[in-house]
Amino acid sequence: MQNNLIPIIFFILLITATIVIFKKKKRTRQLGFIKSYLFHKSIKNKIYNKHPQLTPDESHLVFRALRDYFWMCNKANRNMVAMPSQIVDEAWHEFILFTRNYEQFCSKALGRFLHHTPTEAMSSPTLAQSGIKRAWRLACAKENIDPNNPKKLPLIFAIDSMLNIPGGFNYSLDCLANKQNSTNSSTGNYCAGHINCASGCAGDSGAINDSDGGFFDGMFDSSGSDCGGGCGGD
Repeated sequence: MQNNLIPIIFFILLITATIVIFKKKKRTRQLGFIKSYLFHKSIKNKIYNKHPQLTPDESHLVFRALRDYFWMCNKANRNMVAMPSQIVDEAWHEFILFTRNYEQFCSKALGRFLHHTPTEAMSSPTLAQSGIKRAWRLACAKENIDPNNPKKLPLIFAIDSMLNIPGGFNYSLDCLANKQNSTNSSTGNYCAGHINCASGCAGDSGAINDSDGGFFDGMFDSSGSDCGGGCGGD
């Protein structure tokens, strides 16, 4: 009886390994597509027209950050990723309006259509819900930043402040200075040091394996916090 089970077990293991390899190769192709994607010139012109103060290099940063966001959404495996930047959100909006291009991009980059979630106002400069925590961990992973002890902000968290975007989300690593400068959430100043809840909050147990285009492990789904960080994709 045991001898009869060996071929069956071997077959199951072979099928499982084949599926895992296929998914990894698919993920690698998707991430490569995102990295090399060239946005239509008209989309870039829309951002130039809305923000004429931006230099060409600064505009390039906006679309680099948008690619980072799509990378994050790919890694998140259908978990919602909050959008931490106002200017990048504007670029995303303009991209969506090119419906055919956007649909084709989503199919190749994510294997699905990425819907847009309306913007949520931050209820506190120091309380972060799951979507913004997920964005923080993924953005840090993208740039090899320690999310628990960051020495710098990931681009998508830093860009609004870097470019002085009106109404932008401004994150600070100096939580004390941030507290002194932010008396309420309408200022748009947030403490990045609190996003990851390094002092101990529920849901901080996931991990990212980025060495082989591996899968995001569904972290930060605690519902105990109450704030948003901008809009997000589901």
